[in-house]
Amino acid sequence: MQSTPASPAVPASLVCAGLGFTWPDGRTLFDGLNLTLGPGRTALVGPNGAGKSTLLRLLAAELRPDAGSVNVTGVLGYLPQNLVLDAALPVPEALGIAGTRAALLAIERGETTEQNFAAVGDDWDVEERARAALDRLGLDAVRLDRTVGELSGGEAVLLGLAGQLLRRPDVLLLDEPSNNLDLDARRRLYEVVESWRGVLVVVSHDRDLLERVDRVADLRDGEVHWYGGNFSAYQEALAVEQQAAERTVRAAEADMRRQQRELTETHTLLARRKRYGQKQTENKREPRIVMNERKRQAQVSSGKLRIQQQEKVAEARERLSEAEAAVRADPEIRVDLAATAVPPGRTVLTLRGLRTRYAPDAAPIDLDLRGPERIALLGANGSGKTTLLRTLVGELAPLAGEVERAVPVRHLPQRLDLLDEGLSVVGNVARFAPSATDNEIRARLARFLFRGARADQPVAGLSGGERFRAALAALMLAQPAPQLLLLDEPTNNLDLASVRQLSTALASYQGALVVASHDLPFLRTVEPTRWLQLDRTGGLTRPGILS
Repeated sequence: MQSTPASPAVPASLVCAGLGFTWPDGRTLFDGLNLTLGPGRTALVGPNGAGKSTLLRLLAAELRPDAGSVNVTGVLGYLPQNLVLDAALPVPEALGIAGTRAALLAIERGETTEQNFAAVGDDWDVEERARAALDRLGLDAVRLDRTVGELSGGEAVLLGLAGQLLRRPDVLLLDEPSNNLDLDARRRLYEVVESWRGVLVVVSHDRDLLERVDRVADLRDGEVHWYGGNFSAYQEALAVEQQAAERTVRAAEADMRRQQRELTETHTLLARRKRYGQKQTENKREPRIVMNERKRQAQVSSGKLRIQQQEKVAEARERLSEAEAAVRADPEIRVDLAATAVPPGRTVLTLRGLRTRYAPDAAPIDLDLRGPERIALLGANGSGKTTLLRTLVGELAPLAGEVERAVPVRHLPQRLDLLDEGLSVVGNVARFAPSATDNEIRARLARFLFRGARADQPVAGLSGGERFRAALAALMLAQPAPQLLLLDEPTNNLDLASVRQLSTALASYQGALVVASHDLPFLRTVEPTRWLQLDRTGGLTRPGILS
C-alpha cells in the first residue's frame, strides 16, 4: 500500500485499482475491484460473507492483495471489528502514546537527552490531547496509569477509537464500531462520525449510525454499487430497484412461456410438414430426383427453424435467470424445534439473594422466570450484564445467593468462543450433540442455512454472520435442547440481513429468552415480556423506558 501526505491542495483520498484477493481455500472475493473514496462518510454494507471486513483489512494493509494496488493520501486509521487488546497492556500503549509520554515524563524529571527530545518531537501536549480524546468519548474516569484489563468490553472499543483519533487520521476505517457500546457511548460515537471531515468508511449493522452517512457502498458479488444519501435513502432506492427487478422477472417469465409455446408450435408444424412430405413420396406425383431435393430442402429449412426457436428459448431462459439474480431474497433461519418448547407457567429460572462476584455492593437480585418469557436486559458498559449471564448459566459461581435452573440452559457469549476453530460447522455441532448421526446434523443445519458443502466449511474461515449462525446452530441443536437461551449482545458482527434473520429465528423459538443488548431496535423485535436494567453497581431495576 502506498501512502502520501494530505494537504489542502491534495485532499485525503483512498483508491484501490484492480484489487484481487482469494482465500487459501480457493474462494475468490475480489477480482479487479476498483474503488475511489474521497472526503465524506461512507457506509459499506452487504450480506455476511461478501467481504466487507476483508476489504477494510486490505485497505488498511493488514492483508496483502493478490493483485492490484491500494493508495492512500493522508494518514490512515483503522479500528477492526474484533479489537483484541492484552489485558495487561497499559492504557498509554493502547492509545499509542507510551513512547512519547515516557520521554516527556523523563524530560520533566530532568533527563534532557537528545533521544527524549526526538521522541517528543512537537507533541508536547500529548497528555492533554489524550485526556481530551478520552473525555470526548466518555472515558473521563480512565486514568493513564490503568491497564486495559480494568476496562469493560465497550470501554476497550472506545479506547481503541481514542487511540485512532490521537493519530489525527485523514482516512478512518471503522468496522462495527458500536459493538459492545452502551447507549451513551453510542451517542458519543455518533458525534465523532457526524463531525468527521476527512474520508470515513464504516461497516455497521447499527441503523442509527448508518443514518449519519453521506453515501452507501453496497458490496455484493465482488462489486460495489453506489447510492447517495443515508441508509433510509439507500433502502428507498433499493426498494425501487427491487420493484423494477420483480417486474423484469414477470416479463421474462411471460417471454419464456411464449418462446416455449412457439417452440412447441414449431415442433407441431415440422411434424405436419414431414407427414405431408411422406405422403407426397408415397403417391409419387413427381420424379424421384425432384422429391429428394424437396426433402433435402425441407430438412434444412426445418433444422434452421428448430435451431432458431431453440436459441430463442435459451435466450429467454438466460434473460429470466439474469432477472431472477437481480431480485434479492434473504433466506430465513428456522428454529421452530419442538424440544425447546416451555409450557406457560412452568418455572424456568429462580434467583434468590443473588450477588455476582464483580458486583459486591449491588442489591441482591430476586427473580422468577416462568414459561416462554422473554427478558430484555439493559445496562451501561461495565454494569455486569455479561457477568450476570455467565452466573446464570453456571460458568461463574455467585458471590452470594442461589441460582436454580429448572430446564436445560445454553449461553451464547459475545465472542462466540464456544466454537472449535479447527473443526467444520458439522464437527462443531457434533460436539454438542454426540448421539446425533451425521445425516441428522446436516438435515438440521439446513435450518440455519448451512447446506451441502457449506456445512463442511472450517469455522476459522467463516464470516462474522456465518460464525454466529454456526454458534447458534451448535446451541439450538445441542442435547438436551435448550429451553432457556441466554444471548449476550447477539447482533454484534451481524449485517442487517442477518439481524433480520436472527429476529425471525427468535420469533419461532418456543423456549424462554434472556437477551442482553444495547441494540434497542433489535430488542423491540424480540417482543420482551419484561425489560430489566442493571445499574452502575450491578443491581437489577426496571428501566424508565420501553417497559
